[in-house]
Amino acid sequence: MWALALWVLPLWAGIPTAALTIALHASLQHEVIHGHPFSRVWLNDLIIWPPLVLFIPYIRYKQTHLAHHHDEVITDPFDDPESNYLDAGKWEHLPRSLQTILLMNNTVAGRLTLGPLIGTIAFATCEWRKRDAEVLRGWLIHLPAVIAVLIVVITSPMPLWAYLIAAYIGMSILKLRTFLEHQAHERASGRSVIVEKGGIFAFLFLNNNLHVVHHMHPRVAWYDLPALYRSRKDHYLRRNGGYYFASYREVICTYFWKAKDPVVHPLWRR
Repeated sequence: MWALALWVLPLWAGIPTAALTIALHASLQHEVIHGHPFSRVWLNDLIIWPPLVLFIPYIRYKQTHLAHHHDEVITDPFDDPESNYLDAGKWEHLPRSLQTILLMNNTVAGRLTLGPLIGTIAFATCEWRKRDAEVLRGWLIHLPAVIAVLIVVITSPMPLWAYLIAAYIGMSILKLRTFLEHQAHERASGRSVIVEKGGIFAFLFLNNNLHVVHHMHPRVAWYDLPALYRSRKDHYLRRNGGYYFASYREVICTYFWKAKDPVVHPLWRR
């Protein structure tokens, strides 16, 4: 699909096709992190080696995502690398303009339009502040891979600006998943969502709409998650305290202009 978007399709079709491919590729990266489809790590890493999304090093994504899977820290504004929450102290010191932007980012409209930029800047800033050899290694390995992808794009009929738009749209699609996959909750088990009817997004997200099932069984392959959920639906909904949406349409209609969560973690005490 990626080659088709770059080399064959007209631009009006190539951009959305590339965006969907980039989103699906990112979901495949997530699947690989959890040990699928092959038993050999090097082979799994090889199939997702090209960084189609450009901006996030796979090695660093792998390291931070595995840290996120310590369920007791999920949504923790300090210890969860994927938390969308801030602690009150940091929030109070932000400029009013940035507070407004972050509040907008907690609506679906804001997350889809501003989210990729905010997320990339936040991730890169956090990486820079670490000044860590392991972080540097991840970025140095990422650099030649990005150059290889850019060479392919530049030599293709698709203009670079069009590919960058496609990459942004691909990241935007993924932001719909991360918009609600976790919430602040006293119990770690109540922090991961079920979006029951994922539609096309279930495929693009490789069934991570059934997020509490994934967190309870991270080694289970994506294609087995729906049957696992159906077999014990009541159990999973009790487990996550009923954190449930019928579909992404419900999510979009409910929170398109309305913030789903506060920016400040409502339960955080440090």
